[in-house]
Amino acid sequence: MITIGPSRPEDATPILRMAAAEPLFTAEEAECVEELLRDYFGRPDHNGYFFLTAWLEGKAAGFACYGPTALTRGTYDLYWIAVDRSFSRRGVGRALIARVEASVRERSGRLLVVETSGTAAYADTRAFYEGLGYERAATVPEFYGPGDDLVIYIRRL
Repeated sequence: MITIGPSRPEDATPILRMAAAEPLFTAEEAECVEELLRDYFGRPDHNGYFFLTAWLEGKAAGFACYGPTALTRGTYDLYWIAVDRSFSRRGVGRALIARVEASVRERSGRLLVVETSGTAAYADTRAFYEGLGYERAATVPEFYGPGDDLVIYIRRL
């Protein structure tokens, strides 16, 4: 059974391990996860970031990071979601997204925004969001670099 809760300080090591091991994350992205974790654990307001950790079979199986979008009313961004490859295709990602959505609703959120890459390497990621009913709202050509579009998905909550 998958259990999900707010990340605790002892979750930092497995979260950072997952971020570093995720082949789709660059080294800079993994470093950003670490920076956001420092804010989450080190500041009373979490600097606007929230982390969830998913557990399965007594092990950290995935994590998500999300937070309110500055200068909006009820819009939230999903910054990161990752599942340990040894737990892939077992519902961890779906469970994390469901918990993020529930948490955003509890905070009076009305819109969840997800940004991802348009490259072939991210085809499964895009299929994941589309399979969950996320709407492809926009594409920004070559946003991340030549041949690497930004694809934006939204979910009205």
